[in-house]
Amino acid sequence: MEKMDNEKDQEMDVRSVVEAVSADHSFGAPLYVVESMCMRCGENGTTRFLLTLIPHFRKVLLSAFECPHCGERNNEVQFAGEIQPRGCSYHLEVSPGDVKIFDRQVVKSESATIKIPELDFEIPPEAQRGSLSTVEGILARAADELSALQEERRKVDPKTAEAIDEFLSKLRACAKAETSFTFILDDPAGNSFIENPYAPSPDPSLTIKFYERTPEQQATLGYVANQPQPGHSESGLLGTPSALPHGTVGATAGHRAIAQSNSTDISDNLFRYSAPEEVMTFPSTCGACMKPCETRMFVTKIPYFQEVIVMASTCDDCGYRNSELKPGGAIPKKGKKITLSVKNITDLSRDVIKSDTAGVKIPELDLELAGGTLGGMVTTVEGLVTQIRESLARVHGFTFGDSLEESKKNKWREFGSRLTKLLSLEQPWTLILDDELANSFISPVTDDIKDDHQLTHEEYERSWEQNEELGLNDIDTSSADAAYESTEKIK
Repeated sequence: MEKMDNEKDQEMDVRSVVEAVSADHSFGAPLYVVESMCMRCGENGTTRFLLTLIPHFRKVLLSAFECPHCGERNNEVQFAGEIQPRGCSYHLEVSPGDVKIFDRQVVKSESATIKIPELDFEIPPEAQRGSLSTVEGILARAADELSALQEERRKVDPKTAEAIDEFLSKLRACAKAETSFTFILDDPAGNSFIENPYAPSPDPSLTIKFYERTPEQQATLGYVANQPQPGHSESGLLGTPSALPHGTVGATAGHRAIAQSNSTDISDNLFRYSAPEEVMTFPSTCGACMKPCETRMFVTKIPYFQEVIVMASTCDDCGYRNSELKPGGAIPKKGKKITLSVKNITDLSRDVIKSDTAGVKIPELDLELAGGTLGGMVTTVEGLVTQIRESLARVHGFTFGDSLEESKKNKWREFGSRLTKLLSLEQPWTLILDDELANSFISPVTDDIKDDHQLTHEEYERSWEQNEELGLNDIDTSSADAAYESTEKIK
């Protein structure tokens, strides 16, 4: 009788599970058991839910279903945390004979797509639910699902069955490392992951790219902007300047906030400043609650750098605030590499503007971050190192997992310690910003940038591949140039 009471206490309704997911429990979350219907036999089975945290990755909800009547079993991984600001795309190059690469752990969210271009093969999000597996496990599961109904298919449609058999032989050849192929994991939600066994060092076989989601991808993830209300004019959102007199705070305070790398001050100073000839206001949508809000923008010139656009948004409904800095003017003809020799505390306080396209290198640590890894930011040298440390811990999800060998754990701990020591300046080190669009900047400590001998700039010609990735090879400005020249002649 007591055993039955315990089982009854363990069984929870769906509402309790949802409340548990909504709560902020990172560790020690209880196991919830819910009675649910089996989709194979129609009888009632049992689903177990466990909210857990993959170390340095994401909070996830693990669910496992089992039916005692027909033996049906399945499991699923769902992400209980937030959707990431940008989507991610992992490209894993698999060489013939490289069997170890199939043991890499893969976290696939319910919104992720898996592709193998060489086979023209794609696993859409709805085909495989969120899962925690390996490269080999995902390929094996795909092959099993394709071959499940082959016997019936041969009787009804022999040609299709023969084509599938031929494809399965190619897929299984890939799964045995008999041929080279590219394993692509693309997730608009940014919640998928492929293990890097060489972390924190770069992985020669793995490429990670982050991208801005398209409106269609935003809609698929459930983020749909509110439509304007009937009779409500969007121009009304532009509003009029506030009651503060012109120049109460002014652009000077905004410039000071930029120099001090304080995004909150950037927002505050922009929103307190109301000079219409310097600050433009336009309607936008809040990224947190999707309600209409205002974005204010002004253009300024940073000495020794270029013209930049500062944008700040605030939402009166939920209180969300955000500010960002974007490069202005034309696209530079050459890329730029900025090298800083960090020797003293003053160097740690230098202002740093890192664009979305800039890569970061620290040769002393053999550390290299590709462009887009950290996104664009306005910070200091010290703040950049701190962001790198936090980003590496977040991206390499299996760094301290239970399945990781002790030697690899020690390697990561040693690297983290060396990264932290950079800030203590026990020895000089080098910071390199390599920006294909030359939109990054490190401030000098002298009045004339030429007198700062610790800071060097090197311009270089972009390769065709770099221009292609940036979309510059397809830009045709001949019509705009012709129109501009005709306008100049009229004047």
